[in-house]
Amino acid sequence: MTLGFVTAILPELSFDNVLNFARHEGFSTVEVMCWPVGKAERKYAGVTHIDVTSLTKTKAHEILGQCQDQGVSISALGYYPNMLDPNPEVSRFAVSHFKKVIVAAPKLGLNLVTGFVGRDWTKTVDENWPRFLKIWKPIIQHAEDHGVKIGIENCPMSFTRDEWPGGKNLLTTPQIWRRAFSDIDSPNFGLNYDPSHFILQGMDPLSPLAEFKSKLFHLHAKDVKINHAALNEVGRFDFPLNWHQPRIPGYGDIHWPQFMAELMRIGYDGPLCIEVEDDTFGKTLEGRMKALKVARNVLAPFFG
Repeated sequence: MTLGFVTAILPELSFDNVLNFARHEGFSTVEVMCWPVGKAERKYAGVTHIDVTSLTKTKAHEILGQCQDQGVSISALGYYPNMLDPNPEVSRFAVSHFKKVIVAAPKLGLNLVTGFVGRDWTKTVDENWPRFLKIWKPIIQHAEDHGVKIGIENCPMSFTRDEWPGGKNLLTTPQIWRRAFSDIDSPNFGLNYDPSHFILQGMDPLSPLAEFKSKLFHLHAKDVKINHAALNEVGRFDFPLNWHQPRIPGYGDIHWPQFMAELMRIGYDGPLCIEVEDDTFGKTLEGRMKALKVARNVLAPFFG
C-alpha cells in the first residue's frame, strides 16, 4: 500500500507546491483533482491541479518531471461531478470533461481515474438505472479503449436539502455494486472505496472488502463521527449534516487497526489517500495542512 492524500484540500497551492508538501511530510502519492477551470459548484469541488483540457505532451512531461524530482507519484486523476444530473446540459458537460480526464491519464503514465457515477436524486435506484446504463456503458468503453480503469467513490452525496432524498451518487451499497458490475461487466469498472460512507449509512465498513477485493482500485481514508445525541433528537431521516461530522482518520467511529488489518489480509496493495473534510482543524490552509499531518501520524504505523 501507498499512503497519500486527495489534493482537493489544498486548492491554494500549485501542483508543484502540493508535491513539495507531500514529499516533506512523507507522503508517497497524491490523488490529483482535475476539475474544469472555473468556479466550484460545491464545497471541495472545482480544484484544478492538472488542467486536462490543455495537457500537451510537453506539459505532461513537465508534470512527470516534477513528480520524479519530488519522489511523489500520482495515484489517480480525480473528477467528481454528477454525471446523471437531471439537467441534460449539466450531465453532458460532466461526461464530456470526464472523458477528457480519461484521455489525459495515459499521457501521464496512469491507468486510473476516480469519480462519482451520479444520480437523479428525485428518483429511485430502479428509476435511475436505464439512464445509468445508457450514459455509463459508453464511458466504460471509452476507458477500456484508453487502457484506463475507473474507480467510483461510494459516497451517497446526500447531506442537505438540494440532495434530498436520494443523494447524487448511485453506487453506495454492495447490492447496487453487484448489479452495476453485472450489467457493465468490465475489468476497468471498480471502486474508490471510502469506509466513512458505510458508517454514515449504519453499515460495517469492513464488510465489503473481501467480496469486492478485485474491484478495489483506490481507497480514501476518511473518518466520520455520528452525533448520537443529535440523532436521538432528529432521527436518521433528517438531513445527515444535522447528526454527523466528517473527521480525519482516528478521530471518528472507524476502528482503523481493524480496517487496515482487513486490507492487509485480503492483499490490497494500492493507494490509500487521506481525504480531509474535517473543519475542526480550522478552515485555513495551515489548519488543513495540520489535519493531513495528524491523519498521516495515525496511519503511518501501518506503513512501516
